[in-house]
Amino acid sequence: MTEERTPLLEFKDVNTYYGPVHILKDVNLKIYPGEIVCLLGGNASGKSTTLKTILGMVIPSSGTVYIDGHDVTKWTTSQRVEHGISMVPENRRLFKRMTVKENLEIGAYLRKDKENLQADMERIFELFPRVKERLNQKAGTLSGGEQQMVAVGRALMSNPKLLLMDEPSMGLAPILVAQSFEIIQQIHEAGTSVFVVEQNANMALSIADRGYVLQTGQLVLSDTAEALLANPQMRQAYLGEVS
Repeated sequence: MTEERTPLLEFKDVNTYYGPVHILKDVNLKIYPGEIVCLLGGNASGKSTTLKTILGMVIPSSGTVYIDGHDVTKWTTSQRVEHGISMVPENRRLFKRMTVKENLEIGAYLRKDKENLQADMERIFELFPRVKERLNQKAGTLSGGEQQMVAVGRALMSNPKLLLMDEPSMGLAPILVAQSFEIIQQIHEAGTSVFVVEQNANMALSIADRGYVLQTGQLVLSDTAEALLANPQMRQAYLGEVS
């Protein structure tokens, strides 16, 4: 049974404020090993704050954040990365004047097991042969799709247990959106759990096991991806259908 396993990530009654503004309101969520889970919601729903809270950039006013069963609520971002959390940021945010290889190496800067880095680099080349071809190019000269591959590769170089994807469809042409979600599936099949934070509900639910829906800081829906796709409330609010 899923419930007997330790979640890779858990929020328990998390409340987050920016000054007097209450952003996250009693948020409870769990991600288990081997899952793709998506967090859906529009602008100003609290998605970015959720990611910042996972990474330790924002500390909850109350509630607890667990990574792999450990209470990490007061841990620094680098402690959490060392413990198996990594993120592909919105709009990729590569170091554009550095080479692809240098960008990938930055992803591994906290790792102690330096002897395994080359093997992990080779695994990224297997996932993304194009990245190997572009290894000595400046990251800023790559296409949007290639930059996405490098951003994912950089995050994977930290050898994460859980990969956070912040708006992977943002700013990409439709054909590259499909490619981006195929990449997420490939990463998942290679053994990494994934948490996708996304506005494109149809696309995210097409690859996810489960999903949560956030509305003005509150989780209003939580179910399997299949059930959410079929949910009339969901279809009307997020999938662009009107009854």
